[in-house]
Amino acid sequence: MHRAPAPPVILGNEPGSFPHSVLAERHPAIIEQVRDAFPYGPDIHERLDALLAGCVKGVIEPLPADAHDRDRWRAWGLDAYAGRSWFDVPWLWSEGYFYRRLLYAVGYFGPGPWQGIDPFRPFKLAELDAPETDEELAVLDTLEHRPVGERDHALLHGSLWGNRADLGFRLSDAEAEQRAAVPGLVADDSERLWALLPDGDTVTATGPTLPAGRETSTLCLVADNAGRELIPDLLLAAHLLAQGRCGRIVLHVKPYPYYVSDATTADVVDAMRKLTSARGAAADYGRRLWAAMADGSLTVRAHPFSAAPLPYAEMPDDLRAEFSSAALTIVKGDLNYRRLVGDSRWAPTTSFADVTAYFPGPVAALRTLKSDVITGLDADTEAALVAAEGQRWRTGGTHALIQVRE
Repeated sequence: MHRAPAPPVILGNEPGSFPHSVLAERHPAIIEQVRDAFPYGPDIHERLDALLAGCVKGVIEPLPADAHDRDRWRAWGLDAYAGRSWFDVPWLWSEGYFYRRLLYAVGYFGPGPWQGIDPFRPFKLAELDAPETDEELAVLDTLEHRPVGERDHALLHGSLWGNRADLGFRLSDAEAEQRAAVPGLVADDSERLWALLPDGDTVTATGPTLPAGRETSTLCLVADNAGRELIPDLLLAAHLLAQGRCGRIVLHVKPYPYYVSDATTADVVDAMRKLTSARGAAADYGRRLWAAMADGSLTVRAHPFSAAPLPYAEMPDDLRAEFSSAALTIVKGDLNYRRLVGDSRWAPTTSFADVTAYFPGPVAALRTLKSDVITGLDADTEAALVAAEGQRWRTGGTHALIQVRE
Protein backbone atom coordinates (compact mmCIF):
# COMPACT_ATOMS: atom_id res chain seq x y z
CA MET A 1 0.00 0.00 0.00
CA HIS A 2 1.11 3.56 -0.65
CA ARG A 3 1.20 6.26 1.95
CA ALA A 4 -1.30 9.11 1.72
CA PRO A 5 0.22 12.30 0.23
CA ALA A 6 1.43 14.54 3.04
CA PRO A 7 1.12 18.31 3.39
CA PRO A 8 4.37 20.24 3.86
CA VAL A 9 6.49 19.22 6.83
CA ILE A 10 6.46 21.41 9.93
CA LEU A 11 9.22 24.00 10.28
CA GLY A 12 10.13 26.01 13.36
CA ASN A 13 10.27 29.42 11.73
CA GLU A 14 6.84 30.74 12.70
CA PRO A 15 7.16 33.01 15.78
CA GLY A 16 4.64 32.10 18.44
CA SER A 17 4.22 28.55 17.18
CA PHE A 18 4.91 25.52 19.35
CA PRO A 19 7.88 24.32 17.19
CA HIS A 20 9.42 27.79 17.35
CA SER A 21 9.16 27.81 21.14
CA VAL A 22 10.90 24.44 21.33
CA LEU A 23 13.85 25.68 19.28
CA ALA A 24 14.03 29.15 20.82
CA GLU A 25 13.19 28.33 24.45
CA ARG A 26 13.25 24.61 25.25
CA HIS A 27 16.62 23.85 23.72
CA PRO A 28 18.45 26.70 25.49
CA ALA A 29 16.82 25.62 28.76
CA ILE A 30 18.01 22.06 28.25
CA ILE A 31 21.58 23.25 27.59
CA GLU A 32 21.59 25.11 30.90
CA GLN A 33 20.08 22.14 32.75
CA VAL A 34 22.80 19.86 31.39
CA ARG A 35 25.52 22.42 32.14
CA ASP A 36 24.45 22.59 35.79
CA ALA A 37 24.05 18.82 36.22
CA PHE A 38 27.77 17.93 35.94
CA PRO A 39 31.12 19.48 36.94
CA TYR A 40 32.20 19.84 33.35
CA GLY A 41 35.54 21.41 32.51
CA PRO A 42 36.11 24.63 30.53
CA ASP A 43 36.36 22.87 27.17
CA ILE A 44 32.85 21.46 27.51
CA HIS A 45 31.51 24.78 28.78
CA GLU A 46 32.94 26.45 25.68
CA ARG A 47 31.24 23.95 23.40
CA LEU A 48 27.94 24.35 25.28
CA ASP A 49 28.23 28.13 24.92
CA ALA A 50 28.79 27.70 21.18
CA LEU A 51 25.78 25.40 20.86
CA LEU A 52 23.63 27.78 22.88
CA ALA A 53 24.51 30.70 20.62
CA GLY A 54 24.34 28.69 17.43
CA CYS A 55 21.02 26.94 17.94
CA VAL A 56 19.18 30.22 18.53
CA LYS A 57 20.88 32.73 16.26
CA GLY A 58 23.37 30.73 14.24
CA VAL A 59 23.29 28.10 11.54
CA ILE A 60 23.54 24.33 11.48
CA GLU A 61 27.15 23.17 11.51
CA PRO A 62 28.41 19.81 10.23
CA LEU A 63 29.79 17.17 12.55
CA PRO A 64 33.56 17.02 13.01
CA ALA A 65 35.40 15.08 10.35
CA ASP A 66 36.30 12.33 12.84
CA ALA A 67 32.74 11.82 14.14
CA HIS A 68 31.99 8.10 14.04
CA ASP A 69 28.51 8.68 12.58
CA ARG A 70 29.29 11.55 10.23
CA ASP A 71 28.48 9.56 7.10
CA ARG A 72 25.22 8.35 8.63
CA TRP A 73 24.12 11.91 9.38
CA ARG A 74 25.12 12.99 5.91
CA ALA A 75 22.80 10.28 4.57
CA TRP A 76 20.11 11.58 6.94
CA GLY A 77 20.23 15.06 5.41
CA LEU A 78 23.10 16.94 7.03
CA ASP A 79 24.68 17.93 3.71
CA ALA A 80 21.40 19.52 2.62
CA TYR A 81 20.81 21.44 5.86
CA ALA A 82 24.31 22.53 6.96
CA GLY A 83 24.68 26.30 6.81
CA ARG A 84 20.94 26.94 7.17
CA SER A 85 19.10 28.32 10.16
CA TRP A 86 17.86 25.76 12.67
CA PHE A 87 14.43 27.31 12.23
CA ASP A 88 14.26 26.88 8.45
CA VAL A 89 14.70 23.11 8.18
CA PRO A 90 12.16 20.42 9.11
CA TRP A 91 11.43 20.67 12.82
CA LEU A 92 11.74 16.92 13.32
CA TRP A 93 15.23 17.04 11.82
CA SER A 94 16.43 20.12 13.71
CA GLU A 95 15.28 18.65 17.03
CA GLY A 96 17.10 15.39 16.42
CA TYR A 97 20.30 17.08 15.30
CA PHE A 98 20.24 19.39 18.33
CA TYR A 99 20.59 16.40 20.61
CA ARG A 100 23.38 14.94 18.49
CA ARG A 101 25.26 18.25 18.75
CA LEU A 102 24.61 18.34 22.50
CA LEU A 103 26.25 14.93 22.88
CA TYR A 104 29.23 16.22 20.94
CA ALA A 105 29.45 19.25 23.21
CA VAL A 106 29.58 17.14 26.39
CA GLY A 107 32.06 14.63 24.96
CA TYR A 108 29.69 11.68 25.02
CA PHE A 109 31.31 9.92 22.08
CA GLY A 110 34.84 10.75 23.31
CA PRO A 111 37.61 9.94 23.50
CA GLY A 112 37.96 11.47 26.94
CA PRO A 113 36.76 11.19 30.54
CA TRP A 114 33.15 12.03 29.72
CA GLN A 115 32.80 9.36 27.07
CA GLY A 116 29.57 7.40 27.54
CA ILE A 117 28.29 9.60 30.40
CA ASP A 118 24.59 10.25 29.81
CA PRO A 119 24.10 14.03 30.26
CA PHE A 120 20.45 13.44 31.15
CA ARG A 121 21.05 10.68 33.71
CA PRO A 122 20.59 12.85 36.84
CA PHE A 123 17.14 13.92 35.63
CA LYS A 124 16.15 10.35 34.78
CA LEU A 125 17.29 8.95 38.13
CA ALA A 126 15.64 11.75 40.10
CA GLU A 127 12.36 10.92 38.44
CA LEU A 128 12.80 7.20 38.91
CA ASP A 129 13.51 7.71 42.61
CA ALA A 130 10.70 10.21 43.17
CA PRO A 131 8.06 9.41 45.81
CA GLU A 132 5.42 9.53 43.09
CA THR A 133 7.04 6.53 41.42
CA ASP A 134 6.83 4.50 44.62
CA GLU A 135 3.19 5.52 45.05
CA GLU A 136 2.39 4.36 41.54
CA LEU A 137 4.13 1.02 42.12
CA ALA A 138 2.21 0.47 45.34
CA VAL A 139 -1.04 0.53 43.36
CA LEU A 140 0.01 -2.75 41.75
CA ASP A 141 -0.78 -4.51 45.04
CA THR A 142 -4.45 -3.61 44.67
CA LEU A 143 -4.49 -4.64 41.02
CA GLU A 144 -3.14 -8.16 41.35
CA HIS A 145 -6.42 -9.81 42.32
CA ARG A 146 -8.64 -7.92 39.93
CA PRO A 147 -10.11 -9.68 36.87
CA VAL A 148 -7.76 -9.99 33.92
CA GLY A 149 -9.83 -7.58 31.83
CA GLU A 150 -9.43 -4.87 34.46
CA ARG A 151 -5.70 -5.47 34.61
CA ASP A 152 -5.53 -5.30 30.80
CA HIS A 153 -7.24 -1.90 30.89
CA ALA A 154 -5.25 -0.53 33.83
CA LEU A 155 -1.83 -1.51 32.52
CA LEU A 156 -2.53 -0.38 28.97
CA HIS A 157 -3.69 3.01 30.21
CA GLY A 158 -0.79 3.20 32.64
CA SER A 159 1.56 2.81 29.70
CA LEU A 160 -0.42 5.38 27.72
CA TRP A 161 -0.59 8.10 30.39
CA GLY A 162 2.89 7.48 31.75
CA ASN A 163 4.08 9.73 28.94
CA ARG A 164 2.89 12.73 30.95
CA ALA A 165 6.03 12.31 33.07
CA ASP A 166 8.20 13.25 30.04
CA LEU A 167 11.21 15.23 31.35
CA GLY A 168 11.81 17.26 28.20
CA PHE A 169 8.19 18.39 28.31
CA ARG A 170 8.45 19.44 31.95
CA LEU A 171 11.76 21.27 31.58
CA SER A 172 10.11 23.74 29.21
CA ASP A 173 6.79 23.86 31.08
CA ALA A 174 7.42 24.21 34.81
CA GLU A 175 3.71 24.17 35.62
CA ALA A 176 2.94 20.97 33.71
CA GLU A 177 2.54 18.85 36.85
CA GLN A 178 0.55 21.45 38.78
CA ARG A 179 -1.80 22.35 35.96
CA ALA A 180 -5.40 21.31 36.57
CA ALA A 181 -5.62 18.92 33.66
CA VAL A 182 -8.73 17.16 32.44
CA PRO A 183 -7.27 14.15 30.66
CA GLY A 184 -9.28 12.40 28.02
CA LEU A 185 -8.89 10.16 25.03
CA VAL A 186 -9.45 11.82 21.67
CA ALA A 187 -9.38 8.41 19.94
CA ASP A 188 -9.68 4.97 21.47
CA ASP A 189 -8.97 1.85 19.40
CA SER A 190 -8.10 -0.23 22.46
CA GLU A 191 -10.56 -2.98 21.59
CA ARG A 192 -8.93 -3.38 18.18
CA LEU A 193 -5.53 -3.49 19.87
CA TRP A 194 -6.58 -6.32 22.19
CA ALA A 195 -8.10 -8.17 19.25
CA LEU A 196 -4.65 -8.28 17.66
CA LEU A 197 -3.20 -9.91 20.78
CA PRO A 198 -4.81 -13.35 21.06
CA ASP A 199 -5.76 -14.84 24.43
CA GLY A 200 -3.19 -17.05 26.06
CA ASP A 201 -4.91 -20.29 25.11
CA THR A 202 -4.66 -19.39 21.41
CA VAL A 203 -0.93 -18.59 21.44
CA THR A 204 0.52 -22.00 20.61
CA ALA A 205 3.59 -23.24 18.86
CA THR A 206 1.94 -22.65 15.54
CA GLY A 207 -0.38 -19.84 16.61
CA PRO A 208 -3.26 -18.35 14.67
CA THR A 209 -3.00 -17.98 10.93
CA LEU A 210 -1.13 -14.83 9.90
CA PRO A 211 0.49 -13.68 6.64
CA ALA A 212 3.55 -15.67 5.61
CA GLY A 213 6.69 -14.59 7.46
CA ARG A 214 4.92 -12.97 10.41
CA GLU A 215 5.77 -14.31 13.85
CA THR A 216 2.44 -15.02 15.49
CA SER A 217 3.51 -14.29 19.04
CA THR A 218 6.13 -11.54 18.66
CA LEU A 219 5.25 -8.03 19.79
CA CYS A 220 7.50 -5.05 19.02
CA LEU A 221 7.23 -2.28 21.61
CA VAL A 222 8.89 0.96 20.51
CA ALA A 223 9.62 2.75 23.78
CA ASP A 224 9.68 6.48 24.28
CA ASN A 225 10.76 7.87 27.64
CA ALA A 226 12.70 6.45 30.57
CA GLY A 227 11.81 6.63 34.26
CA ARG A 228 8.16 6.92 35.20
CA GLU A 229 7.05 6.17 31.66
CA LEU A 230 9.31 3.22 31.00
CA ILE A 231 8.21 1.43 34.16
CA PRO A 232 4.55 1.25 33.02
CA ASP A 233 5.77 0.03 29.62
CA LEU A 234 7.71 -2.75 31.31
CA LEU A 235 4.74 -3.60 33.52
CA LEU A 236 2.56 -3.91 30.44
CA ALA A 237 5.18 -6.11 28.79
CA ALA A 238 5.35 -8.38 31.83
CA HIS A 239 1.56 -8.64 31.91
CA LEU A 240 1.27 -9.50 28.23
CA LEU A 241 3.89 -12.23 28.57
CA ALA A 242 2.34 -13.63 31.76
CA GLN A 243 -1.13 -13.75 30.21
CA GLY A 244 0.16 -15.39 27.04
CA ARG A 245 -1.01 -12.47 24.88
CA CYS A 246 2.38 -12.78 23.16
CA GLY A 247 5.29 -15.17 23.42
CA ARG A 248 8.09 -12.68 22.84
CA ILE A 249 8.53 -8.93 23.14
CA VAL A 250 11.22 -6.89 21.40
CA LEU A 251 11.67 -3.58 23.21
CA HIS A 252 13.08 -0.92 20.89
CA VAL A 253 15.06 1.82 22.67
CA LYS A 254 17.46 4.57 21.63
CA PRO A 255 21.10 3.65 20.95
CA TYR A 256 22.31 6.69 22.90
CA PRO A 257 20.81 9.51 25.04
CA TYR A 258 18.22 11.45 23.08
CA TYR A 259 15.49 14.02 23.72
CA VAL A 260 16.39 14.34 27.43
CA SER A 261 14.34 11.40 28.65
CA ASP A 262 14.22 8.90 25.78
CA ALA A 263 14.95 5.38 27.00
CA THR A 264 18.26 3.64 26.37
CA THR A 265 19.35 0.14 27.38
CA ALA A 266 20.88 1.57 30.57
CA ASP A 267 17.52 3.12 31.42
CA VAL A 268 15.83 -0.25 30.97
CA VAL A 269 18.27 -1.76 33.46
CA ASP A 270 17.67 1.09 35.93
CA ALA A 271 13.91 0.65 35.66
CA MET A 272 14.13 -3.10 36.16
CA ARG A 273 16.34 -2.62 39.21
CA LYS A 274 13.81 -0.17 40.58
CA LEU A 275 11.11 -2.80 40.21
CA THR A 276 13.11 -5.68 41.67
CA SER A 277 14.06 -3.58 44.71
CA ALA A 278 10.48 -2.46 45.32
CA ARG A 279 7.99 -4.11 47.65
CA GLY A 280 5.00 -6.26 46.95
CA ALA A 281 3.68 -6.91 43.48
CA ALA A 282 6.14 -4.50 41.84
CA ALA A 283 9.04 -6.75 42.82
CA ASP A 284 7.23 -9.75 41.35
CA TYR A 285 6.90 -7.90 38.07
CA GLY A 286 10.58 -6.99 38.21
CA ARG A 287 11.67 -10.59 38.80
CA ARG A 288 9.49 -11.81 35.95
CA LEU A 289 11.00 -9.23 33.64
CA TRP A 290 14.53 -10.13 34.72
CA ALA A 291 13.81 -13.78 34.00
CA ALA A 292 12.23 -12.87 30.66
CA MET A 293 15.43 -11.09 29.65
CA ALA A 294 17.43 -14.16 30.66
CA ASP A 295 15.33 -16.60 28.65
CA GLY A 296 14.95 -14.34 25.62
CA SER A 297 11.21 -13.76 25.79
CA LEU A 298 12.05 -10.07 26.38
CA THR A 299 14.86 -8.60 24.30
CA VAL A 300 16.15 -5.07 23.86
CA ARG A 301 16.93 -3.62 20.44
CA ALA A 302 18.81 -0.34 19.93
CA HIS A 303 18.75 0.19 16.18
CA PRO A 304 20.61 3.31 14.91
CA PHE A 305 17.46 4.47 13.10
CA SER A 306 15.69 4.78 16.45
CA ALA A 307 17.63 8.03 16.88
CA ALA A 308 17.23 9.21 13.30
CA PRO A 309 15.64 12.64 12.65
CA LEU A 310 13.43 11.06 9.98
CA PRO A 311 9.94 9.56 9.71
CA TYR A 312 9.49 5.80 9.88
CA ALA A 313 8.46 5.84 6.23
CA GLU A 314 12.21 6.08 5.54
CA MET A 315 13.21 3.18 7.78
CA PRO A 316 15.96 0.87 6.49
CA ASP A 317 15.20 -2.58 5.15
CA ASP A 318 16.39 -4.53 8.19
CA LEU A 319 14.12 -2.58 10.54
CA ARG A 320 11.25 -2.91 8.08
CA ALA A 321 11.76 -6.67 8.10
CA GLU A 322 11.60 -6.76 11.92
CA PHE A 323 8.33 -4.87 12.07
CA SER A 324 6.94 -6.86 9.18
CA SER A 325 7.48 -10.15 10.99
CA ALA A 326 5.78 -9.04 14.22
CA ALA A 327 2.13 -9.72 15.01
CA LEU A 328 1.87 -6.12 16.26
CA THR A 329 4.12 -3.11 16.76
CA ILE A 330 3.15 -0.70 19.53
CA VAL A 331 4.64 2.76 19.03
CA LYS A 332 4.83 4.82 22.20
CA GLY A 333 4.93 8.57 22.73
CA ASP A 334 4.72 11.86 20.95
CA LEU A 335 8.00 11.82 19.04
CA ASN A 336 7.41 8.31 17.75
CA TYR A 337 3.91 9.34 16.67
CA ARG A 338 5.36 12.22 14.67
CA ARG A 339 7.77 9.79 13.05
CA LEU A 340 4.99 7.28 12.42
CA VAL A 341 2.52 9.57 10.64
CA GLY A 342 5.01 12.14 9.35
CA ASP A 343 5.70 15.52 10.95
CA SER A 344 3.29 17.44 8.75
CA ARG A 345 0.28 19.67 9.35
CA TRP A 346 -2.29 17.01 8.61
CA ALA A 347 -5.93 17.90 8.87
CA PRO A 348 -6.94 16.20 12.15
CA THR A 349 -9.60 14.18 10.35
CA THR A 350 -7.04 12.64 7.96
CA SER A 351 -7.27 8.85 8.16
CA PHE A 352 -4.68 7.31 10.49
CA ALA A 353 -4.90 4.11 8.45
CA ASP A 354 -4.08 5.99 5.25
CA VAL A 355 -1.04 7.83 6.60
CA THR A 356 0.37 4.63 8.13
CA ALA A 357 -0.41 2.43 5.12
CA TYR A 358 3.33 2.17 4.39
CA PHE A 359 4.06 0.51 7.75
CA PRO A 360 5.02 -3.13 7.15
CA GLY A 361 2.67 -4.73 9.69
CA PRO A 362 -0.14 -4.02 12.16
CA VAL A 363 0.70 -0.96 14.23
CA ALA A 364 -0.78 0.73 17.29
CA ALA A 365 0.05 4.21 18.57
CA LEU A 366 -0.13 5.05 22.29
CA ARG A 367 0.48 8.74 22.68
CA THR A 368 -0.07 11.65 25.03
CA LEU A 369 -0.49 14.77 22.87
CA LYS A 370 2.45 17.18 23.19
CA SER A 371 2.84 18.54 19.65
CA ASP A 372 0.64 19.79 16.83
CA VAL A 373 0.61 16.66 14.67
CA ILE A 374 -2.64 14.68 14.81
CA THR A 375 -4.57 12.35 12.53
CA GLY A 376 -7.52 10.02 12.83
CA LEU A 377 -10.04 12.22 14.65
CA ASP A 378 -13.69 12.35 13.75
CA ALA A 379 -15.06 15.78 12.89
CA ASP A 380 -17.27 16.06 15.98
CA THR A 381 -14.37 15.31 18.34
CA GLU A 382 -12.16 17.89 16.70
CA ALA A 383 -14.90 20.53 16.81
CA ALA A 384 -15.58 19.87 20.49
CA LEU A 385 -11.90 20.13 21.39
CA VAL A 386 -11.42 23.38 19.49
CA ALA A 387 -14.55 24.89 21.02
CA ALA A 388 -13.44 23.99 24.52
CA GLU A 389 -9.69 24.69 24.34
CA GLY A 390 -8.73 26.36 21.08
CA GLN A 391 -5.53 24.60 19.98
CA ARG A 392 -4.13 23.96 23.46
CA TRP A 393 -5.40 20.37 23.42
CA ARG A 394 -2.78 19.51 20.80
CA THR A 395 0.28 20.34 22.93
CA GLY A 396 -0.71 20.52 26.60
CA GLY A 397 -0.27 16.86 27.53
CA THR A 398 -3.85 16.64 28.81
CA HIS A 399 -5.20 14.42 26.03
CA ALA A 400 -4.14 11.09 24.61
CA LEU A 401 -4.99 8.57 21.93
CA ILE A 402 -4.88 4.90 21.13
CA GLN A 403 -4.97 4.34 17.38
CA VAL A 404 -4.64 1.07 15.51
CA ARG A 405 -4.03 0.16 11.88
CA GLU A 406 -4.40 -3.54 11.20
